[in-house]
Order: sequence, then structure tokens, then C-alpha cells
Amino acid sequence: MSLDTKAAMNVAKVLTEALPYIQRFAGKTIVVKYGGNAMVDEKLKDGFARDMVMMKLVGINPVVVHGGGPQIGELLNKIGKESEFIEGMRVTDSETMDVVQMVLGGLVNKDIVSLINKQGGRAVGLSGKDADMIKAKKLKVSRNTPGMDAPEIIDIGHVGEVDSIDASVVEKLVGEDFIPVIAPIGVGPDGQSYNINADLVAGKLAETLKAEKLILLTNIQGLLDKNDNLLTGLSAKQVDELIADGTIYGGMLPKIGCALDAVKAGVKTAQIIDGRVEHAVLLELFTDQGVGTLIKSEE
Repeated sequence: MSLDTKAAMNVAKVLTEALPYIQRFAGKTIVVKYGGNAMVDEKLKDGFARDMVMMKLVGINPVVVHGGGPQIGELLNKIGKESEFIEGMRVTDSETMDVVQMVLGGLVNKDIVSLINKQGGRAVGLSGKDADMIKAKKLKVSRNTPGMDAPEIIDIGHVGEVDSIDASVVEKLVGEDFIPVIAPIGVGPDGQSYNINADLVAGKLAETLKAEKLILLTNIQGLLDKNDNLLTGLSAKQVDELIADGTIYGGMLPKIGCALDAVKAGVKTAQIIDGRVEHAVLLELFTDQGVGTLIKSEE
């Protein structure tokens, strides 16, 4: 058998393996949170754009929510403004919020749109402020300080959390075969803009859209047990138990928390996958082994 024939047979094998997954997800909406290394490595960026176009071509409806923390930090540094973080969240005064909107709603959002369109897709960029899509409220941060009787409430500025989502504009775009690309900026009742964690926006949007699946791209392999073995196929109950026994802790808690909230609210599965792997989204969707950690709603 020639090398060309072997290569062709490998392609046929891959397509055959993908077929049942394509049939399963055809016509379904999948919300993808795009961030981490996948947003800065040029090869990974192109691969992600191709993945989104491929999904659309086989009848799946991807909806992208993106982050942009490093890009925000880079521009703040260029204008001489130091980044400050409290409890892992960027302190966002009015000047910083202007930069956040420029970077997330402008530079990063349009870069992703252009990449997808370059690969033959039809992407449309939005922020949560468009059509009043994401209603936000100010995030209250509390910190236990030694010597104080009650937790200290800290004002970190224009940092918000999702109050509600009106996904009608996203549904219209999906129905017209566009790929929505959404910057996680919300608007408060006072008309103020708020920067919201992209994982949280992706999770709440998946709930609102009644999505089949939520995929969170990260810079880690997935959820590991105490012996560094990858955990997957977890029920919501099992995840609660892993949080209770301390297996899930620290910076992983918010990401797992939004995935858990999504499946408890009706999203069938949530995946935390390694965005450092080329074509990680397609590997998760269309192969038997998948990549990363899967959390499912049923026990």
C-alpha cells in the first residue's frame, strides 16, 4: 500500500469517526468561550477560525464569546497605566473601562471576525451592549481582612456580573447562518458599561440559548484529580463532591462553577478543554476520545 493510499485511508477513518457526532450536533447551538493561548498563537488562531467555519458547514451553530485580558494589559502598559488586580479581577476605573471597550469591542472582536471570515465563514461582531443584549450589575467584591469583624467590601470599578441576557439578536444571526462573536461587555441600569468575565458570559448565554453544549478553552489540560490524572465524564453531583473535598480549588473554581451552573440550568454538557492543542474544539466534538474534562447534567 502506498503512502498516499494510507494517508487517504486515515482521512476516511477520521471522517467516518466524525459522522455520528456531526449527525448528533447538526442544528444544535454550541457556545464556545475563546481565550488563553488560542487567542495569541497565530497557528492556533487560524485553527480556531477554521474549526468555527467547519462547524457551521456541517450544520452546527457556533456562538463565540471571547476574552482579552492580556491584550487589555498590553494597551494599558503602552499608555502608561498600571494594571491593578484584586482577588484576581482587574480594577477598572473609567479610563481603564474605555481601554477595555476599545480592546474587547474593537481590536480583539474584529480580529476574530476577520479570521473567521478569511476562512470562508460569515462572522458578525457584537458586544453585550448591542441591542441591550447583556444587562449587567456591579460586581461586589468582599475580602476577609485580619482584625475586622466583617468582610471588607471593595470597589473595583466597572466590573460587573450578568443580571440578564436578551439573546434575540444572537438567535436572529444564528438563524441567518452567521457566526456571532461576542465581547463580554454589559450595560448597567445607569447606562454605565461593565467588564464581565468571559467564562460567566459564555455560561449564562449558553443557558439563555438552551445550547446543546458549552465549551471553555483554557491553558490547562482540564480538571485533574489529586494524582494529576485527567477527570472527565463527570456528573454535576460528582463535581460538587470534588469541590467539597478540595480537589477543585483556587483559580479553577470560577471556571468549573460557570460550567456547573450551565449544566444545572439545562445545557446538556460543558467541556473545559486545552486551547493549546491545535483544533481542540474539533477534537472534542468529533472524536471518540475528545480532549479535556466533560461535565454532564445527568448522573
